[in-house]
Amino acid sequence: MIDDRPVWAKRMESERAARSWSPLDAARAMRAHSTCDLPDDQVLARSWHRWESGAVEPKEHRALIAAVFGTTTRAFFPVDQRRGGNAEVQDASGMDTAEIVGRLCASDVDEATLEALRTTVGRLCTQYAYLPGDQLLLEGRAWLHHLAGMQHQRLPHSQRQDVLSHTGMLALLVGCLEYDSGGVARAQAESTRQAALSIGREIGHLGIQGWAHEMRAWFALTTGDIRGVISAADAGLAIASNESVAVQLLAQKAKAWARLGDRQQTEAALDAGRSLLESLPYPENVHNHFVVDPGKWDFYSMDCSRKLADNALAEHLAREVLRAGVDFDGTELSPMRNAEARITLGVVAAREGDLGAALAYGEQALEGDRQSLPSLKMVAGDLDAVLTRQYGGEHQAREFLHHMRTLLSR
Repeated sequence: MIDDRPVWAKRMESERAARSWSPLDAARAMRAHSTCDLPDDQVLARSWHRWESGAVEPKEHRALIAAVFGTTTRAFFPVDQRRGGNAEVQDASGMDTAEIVGRLCASDVDEATLEALRTTVGRLCTQYAYLPGDQLLLEGRAWLHHLAGMQHQRLPHSQRQDVLSHTGMLALLVGCLEYDSGGVARAQAESTRQAALSIGREIGHLGIQGWAHEMRAWFALTTGDIRGVISAADAGLAIASNESVAVQLLAQKAKAWARLGDRQQTEAALDAGRSLLESLPYPENVHNHFVVDPGKWDFYSMDCSRKLADNALAEHLAREVLRAGVDFDGTELSPMRNAEARITLGVVAAREGDLGAALAYGEQALEGDRQSLPSLKMVAGDLDAVLTRQYGGEHQAREFLHHMRTLLSR
C-alpha cells in the first residue's frame, strides 16, 4: 500500500517509534518542553493520532514538536528546496566570467560588477555540495587569482571592503576544497584558512572569522584532535556568537563531546545549537555551503547518535538525512551528507547483526563522485571498527574492509 501521508506526518510516527514512545508518551514530552498551557495529556494523545494520520496539520504546535525531537521546525516541516536548473549557476547580472574579470581589471569598478562578483562567489559556494571537488577547486583558485590582482588598484574604501569580503569567503571555500581533496592540496588548506582569517580580521567581518575557526575545528575533528575541536569552536563562538556560523560551531562541539562519550555535554551543545538555529531567519539560499540550513541539524544529530550508540535514533535520523538529500527524480542534492548517512545505516546494521545490509550501505556510500575524504574517512572508521570486531573472520567483510581502506587512503 502506498503511504501518501505528508512527510511531516510520517516523521512524527517514525520519531516516536525510534524512542519506543506511545502517543501518550509523546503528549507528555510536549508538555515537558512547553512554556504555554496545553490540553490535557489524553486530548493531546488523541491529537497525535490525527496528526500522524496526516488528516490535520499541527500548525500551532510545529515548533514544539520539533523541539521535542531535538530538531528545527524547518527540518521537521520542510519547504521545497530543490535545486534549479541552469538558471541557478548563472550570474544574476547576466555577465559571463570574461566580462566580470574584464571589469574587475578596469580602473573603475562599478556597482553592477561588484554585484556580479557577489553572485559568482555565491554560486561557487552553492556548488560545493555537488560539483566535483577538483573542478570547483580550479575555478575557485582562478577567481582568487583575479581578486588578488585587484589589490593593486585604487578602489574607494567601500568597494575595497566588498572585494576583500568576497575574497575572504572565496578563500574559505578554496580551503575547504583543498582539505576535502587530500594529498598535496590538503597540506595547503591550513594556509588558505589562515589567509581567510586574516582578511576577516582586517575588515572586521565576524562571519568570515567564525567560519575560519569552524574550519580549524573541522580539521581537528577529522584528525582525532578532539580537545582541539572544542578549543577552536570556543574561539569562534567568542567572536561570532550571534552569527549563523555559531550553530555549526556548536555542532562541532557536540560531535567532539560525543566522541569523548560525554552524553550530557553532547546534548547541551546540540540543544544550544538547535535553539539558536530555530531563532534565525530562514536563509535566502539554503544550498550555500556557508549557510547553516535548518535541515542540516538532523545530520549533526545523526553523527552524535551514532557515536553514542543510540542505534534506533541514529538509523531514524540517517533516513531523514537521505529523504531530504535526494530530489524527487533521484538526484543527489547533498551527496556528502548522504554518504555519511549510508555509513551510519551500515554501522547500525552491523551492530544489529545484519552483515549483508552493512556491506551494501557501505558500498553505496563509497560510490559517490563528490566526497569529502577526511570526513568520510572519519565516519567510515566507525564501520571499519564494528566490522573488524564482529565480522573479522568473514571473507566478505575482509574484502570490503580492504576495498574501503584502499579508496580512503588517498
